Amino acid sequence: MLVRDKVSNVIEQSNYISRDLSWLQFNHRVLDQAKNTERNIFERLKFLAITSSNLDEFFMIRVGSLYNYLDYGKERIDYSGLRETTFRKTLLATAQHFFKEQNDEYKMHLLPLFELSDFRIAKVTDLDAEERSDMSAYFMRTIFPMLTPMVFDGYHTFPILMNKILIFGVVTRTQDDSKDQRRLSFVQIPQNLPRFYEMYRGDQLVFVPIEEIIRHEIHKLYRNIEILSVNLFRITRNGDFTLEESDDIEADFIDEIKRKIKTRRTGRVVRIEAEPGYSTWMMKVLKGRWELDDDNIFVSDRMIDFTGLWQIINHKEFRDQLPVVHPQVPPVSLKNVKEAPIFDILKKQDVLLHHPYNSIEPVVHLMEQAAEDPDVLAIKLTIYRLAKSSRITNALLKAAENGKHVSVLFEVKARFDEENNIREAQRLQKAGCFVIYGISRYKTHTKLLLIVRKDGDKVTRYVHMSSGNYNEDTSRLYTDVGLLTTNEVYAHDISEFFNVITGHSLPNDYQYLITAPRDMRNQLIELIRKEATHAQQGLASGIVIKLNSMEDREIIDELYAASQAGVPVKLIVRGICCLRPGRAGLSDNIAVRSIVGNFLEHARLFYFHNTGDYKIYGGSADIMVRSFERRIESLFQVVSENVKQEAVNVLDYNLKDNVNAYELQEDGSYTKSSANGHPPFNMHEEFYKVNADIIKEARLF
Repeated sequence: MLVRDKVSNVIEQSNYISRDLSWLQFNHRVLDQAKNTERNIFERLKFLAITSSNLDEFFMIRVGSLYNYLDYGKERIDYSGLRETTFRKTLLATAQHFFKEQNDEYKMHLLPLFELSDFRIAKVTDLDAEERSDMSAYFMRTIFPMLTPMVFDGYHTFPILMNKILIFGVVTRTQDDSKDQRRLSFVQIPQNLPRFYEMYRGDQLVFVPIEEIIRHEIHKLYRNIEILSVNLFRITRNGDFTLEESDDIEADFIDEIKRKIKTRRTGRVVRIEAEPGYSTWMMKVLKGRWELDDDNIFVSDRMIDFTGLWQIINHKEFRDQLPVVHPQVPPVSLKNVKEAPIFDILKKQDVLLHHPYNSIEPVVHLMEQAAEDPDVLAIKLTIYRLAKSSRITNALLKAAENGKHVSVLFEVKARFDEENNIREAQRLQKAGCFVIYGISRYKTHTKLLLIVRKDGDKVTRYVHMSSGNYNEDTSRLYTDVGLLTTNEVYAHDISEFFNVITGHSLPNDYQYLITAPRDMRNQLIELIRKEATHAQQGLASGIVIKLNSMEDREIIDELYAASQAGVPVKLIVRGICCLRPGRAGLSDNIAVRSIVGNFLEHARLFYFHNTGDYKIYGGSADIMVRSFERRIESLFQVVSENVKQEAVNVLDYNLKDNVNAYELQEDGSYTKSSANGHPPFNMHEEFYKVNADIIKEARLF
């Protein structure tokens, strides 16, 4: 108890919140959506499944990263002030608490609602004779031929068990063993089979977990052998890797990526999920093999891996149970998109796109027009993540086919999308596009598009800059901001930036761009310090920042200093926030909120009041060490007065929301925002109603 109190005191005294503990707090906010009784069962299951996939990634990347230090004896002091060994116990204990809360929500609050919605998850013992016969036939026809028991003993090496799939550990003994000689074998459940076997019982849809079917029939894999125990478990492996700097950016680089992907599949085990009553002998073998202890064992008494629930959530029978997607509305600055070619519109005005309320169609349409337009000379684009059936790729292929110069910087290190990106990049390369596979040790995260078009006797450059990916699928789920323009200053800056990232160039200062790893951190610090100076001089000041994550200590320290100078600082941080708000003498003037609801908040906007002549930037970067030092990022200054005011309205609505908002407390916890007698304001609905009059009235200070 004394050790726990000492650890708690260290964490509480730190001026920074642990990145990893903050991430777990974020997943609590997602789980809170699954607890929301105003949502129906299918919506609630959706958010539960999201928390499960989030937790998988957390263990693969964040816990995996911690084990990179532990396994190689490297020192690490967390923002909480704890060293690596003590922090491991604290982190895993906190994760255990979340895992229990997640399972309790499923067992006590969601499971009882299934039958009210005309479905159930059944055990084999719940089935009647005819249903069991059908189930057994399915097993013999489809499942049995795919199963391969893999024994581990003195004659067989320990098999490679795959990441994030269900596995049976089967403890057996032969009848002629003279002593108590137990053997352990493994049966991995094929990941290309549905999680549930489906059958109808009248109007009710019955889902039988595939693991329960295999458990019931597993004796058919072990003829004339005594089965002592059958234990379901699932492992999570370290998926965190960093690429070594390489001078060879071509074939060797791609091969390195492919090798690292394979390593992810067989990397160090960091978690075992198991059902209760598991064989202690088997678990001792696994813990010894993978150098784990009880802190790494997560026990679930209902269902392992809630991501399997997507089969139910997306089932055709329940398609009308999920919320109807609101029809997208035209951008305020592009009401008559169909009345004139997009090229002509952009020559007259800048256009702000705010997804998912506005469609990504103007961007896709611009690229498709550019691919066919005989006056278009060149297309340059950065790609981080693409849709699976990407119209963007198709437009680029068509452009190359039509003889246009196409340059594409493909980020093949985009986590979990590496294989898709390599495949798409190679398609473009074969079609004649100039493809760059990333920039050495830097990850290209910026989102930029440049189209060069002959316009009579001159050339016009069309630019798109965004916080979001060129991905038609996620543009309907993620909130992002993008700017379409023909402003020559933007075009010059971005042309220079492409020369830097595709060639060998060191430009002079950009006029409207702030870039990383060159000078983004320093320029943001300069903007923050300017607000602090204004406050000290008694002038109006203020900072509002919306982003995904805030972790960079240097920027956090500058925001603390600004707060102490009297600058009101309002932060909207969806996920990780290492800044501790509301601490006396440190951050009295800083408030932090997180928006978690139907859409994933992905936009980044930076507002600096500048005594009323405010500056506002959008772009791809979070306030993270990696964003400033290990990524190619960009922020673009919004200069058109109309578009600036639209961006202010985006921030204003984020601060007004009292339905999806959570307020970060000084101790690192979050509390749900309260309407305090005001009408509910759900920005995920209100943004569909935005018009020019509303935008004119938006104010932040």
